[in-house]
Amino acid sequence: MVSSKKHTLAIVDDHLLFGSSLEKLINSFDEFTVLFKARNGVELQKELAKQLSFPNIILLDYNMPVMNGLETVKWLTEHHPEIKVLALSVEDNEKIILKMIREGAKGYFLKDIHPDDLKDALHEVMDKGYYYSEKVTTSMVNALHPSSNENNIVLKKNELTFLQLACSEMTYKEIADVMNLSPKTIDGYRQELFNKLRIKNRVGLVIYALKNNFIEL
Repeated sequence: MVSSKKHTLAIVDDHLLFGSSLEKLINSFDEFTVLFKARNGVELQKELAKQLSFPNIILLDYNMPVMNGLETVKWLTEHHPEIKVLALSVEDNEKIILKMIREGAKGYFLKDIHPDDLKDALHEVMDKGYYYSEKVTTSMVNALHPSSNENNIVLKKNELTFLQLACSEMTYKEIADVMNLSPKTIDGYRQELFNKLRIKNRVGLVIYALKNNFIEL
């Protein structure tokens, strides 16, 4: 029963056999259960409209007819930012990975992922809010190339300190405590860096820091 499970999921994939197999696998995990399946983003919207409570996580395929994964994650980010989206695909493509992450996906993994790794990924996205394997992180870093504009970016001392702390597992409140600043000031640093680096989320900060050797894997 759904009530006996801790976390709920939805699967959005147009391959019925894969979706059914994935549902069976997830339902075998003690702390997870699948609420429903959909074949594309349009069906997902209809299913969400019928739900009394939304799933904690949506496993979202990239290649789908009618409304694909990229269009769907954009819609989810706008309308249901509280739902954590994990993208799954057969596409081992750095550009696709970056597009999905930039539009709000909290992780990306290939469909040949080992069941144990999938279970770990689900736990990690619930505990930390995101899941990025070493392979995906490396792909994201490799896909980015320094531009002349980036080379001219100068970070202030506090911005650099915030950037390095933001690449840890600390919450923004914890970062504010460490830096002896108010949460409002930290929010200001975050938005300023987002604007300065032309990024949309914390993952972008990590990618920038890795690429420019401010942190190491």
